[in-house]
Order: sequence, then C-alpha cells, then structure tokens
Amino acid sequence: MIHLSEEQLQTIRTHAQKTYPEECCGILFGHLADDGKTVVEVMPTENAWQGDTAGDFPGDSQEYSKRRRYAIAPQVMLQAQKQAREQNLEIVGFYHSHPDYPAIPSEFDRLCAWQEYSYIIVAVKNGISTDINSWCLDPNQQFKPEKVRNLGKKL
Repeated sequence: MIHLSEEQLQTIRTHAQKTYPEECCGILFGHLADDGKTVVEVMPTENAWQGDTAGDFPGDSQEYSKRRRYAIAPQVMLQAQKQAREQNLEIVGFYHSHPDYPAIPSEFDRLCAWQEYSYIIVAVKNGISTDINSWCLDPNQQFKPEKVRNLGKKL
C-alpha cells in the first residue's frame, strides 16, 4: 500500500495535465513502514526522454517520443538521492502519466522498473487526468496493483 495526501495526488494530476500530450514524470519521497510506503514529498521533474538515447533502454526503438516515453535525467536522480539523505527520507517511488492511454504499466515500464519502488501512473484523456493507479514489481518481475490510500488534505 502507498499512502498519499489529497494535495500530493493533485500535484501529480496537475503535472500530468500540464505536460499533456507528453508524459510527465516525478519522484516520490517518503518512508517505508510495515503497512506500506508513506509519501512525504512529490517532486515533479522534467521529462528528459530523447529519441537518440532510446537504444540505452531495454527493448525500445527510436520511434517513441515524450508522448509515449519518459526518463528522469541522471543528474536529477543524483540530486534527489542527496536531497532524500539530507531530509532523512527515502525515494519510495516514481510517477508518470499515460496520455490517452490507461493507467496500467506498459511492457517498457516493466522492463525499466526496480522491485523496491512504487510506480504511480495517471491516465490523461484529452488533457484531463482520469484514473490514477500504483504498481509494484513482484519477485517474478511482473507488475502487481498496489492500493493507493488517500490520507485526506494534509499529511
């Protein structure tokens, strides 16, 4: 289970709508506990996907653009890791949008995912966010749904 406030969910939805028709992406900071992950901060990032780097990713080709792919720049990830350490937080997951596509992971999403993280996907249809779902990899490297618990207005 992943716990987010209404405000955090709205940050993700707003970011997804703002970047439409391209995918948005961001990092989730928080804590791990017996009952799941609790998000403390949502950090929107720029989608750094570039077609010329597509070959660096498993099973991909250069035909995809930011409309169907996302990447977080390595320097942004390094800064996020440093920020997490300084604030005694952990990176607990990532989020991205699926423009005009359901909030379910693609095969590309699965191939690029790491087991310990949550992956929140928000569907955006015609510029309006709709469904929002979270996913985690199981020991067989397959995505399983993760319950999203809305903690209300504030954490």
